[in-house]
Amino acid sequence: MLEPILDRRSIRKYTDEPVPDAAVEQILEAARLAPSGNNTQPWRFLVVRDAATRRAIAEASHRQAWMTTAPVHVVCTADIRCRIPDYDGPPLDDDSPLPELKKVIRDAAIGVEHLVLEATALGLGTCWVAWFTQPEIRAALDIPGDQYVVAVITVGHAAESPEPRPRRSLAELVRAERW
Repeated sequence: MLEPILDRRSIRKYTDEPVPDAAVEQILEAARLAPSGNNTQPWRFLVVRDAATRRAIAEASHRQAWMTTAPVHVVCTADIRCRIPDYDGPPLDDDSPLPELKKVIRDAAIGVEHLVLEATALGLGTCWVAWFTQPEIRAALDIPGDQYVVAVITVGHAAESPEPRPRRSLAELVRAERW
């Protein structure tokens, strides 16, 4: 398992080679199997291959044109109804005060990381994109207000090989028993 963790990079240049449906299904299956609090499984995934829709996603993501080079975008949302079944409030955004929203975002992020690592294990490149506003990204994809968009994952065959980014040592990050 450590190998895909060590190999994972944020890829921003992709080849034209298509991503097979079976590979997309496998990375989604890895995400589906992620753990979640109370087994709520709040993640939802929207697979986008259409070029015009991918351009709309890139536009809603602060016009990051490089995103359109990836042949697949997987948009992950967190479904608040997993925690609040009768949610009928305002559209979710970064200012939403609901503690339940934090829980579904955390759980959905676990699923996204499973997806990214499985893609890496399959030899695919990905980039986790979260630079967008909720209203813009939802409007681009007709996503309802009870969904919080956690990430857009670009997926494809890498056309670059970035070097590993520096990481802090365990000694800087780990404490024993008490802070």
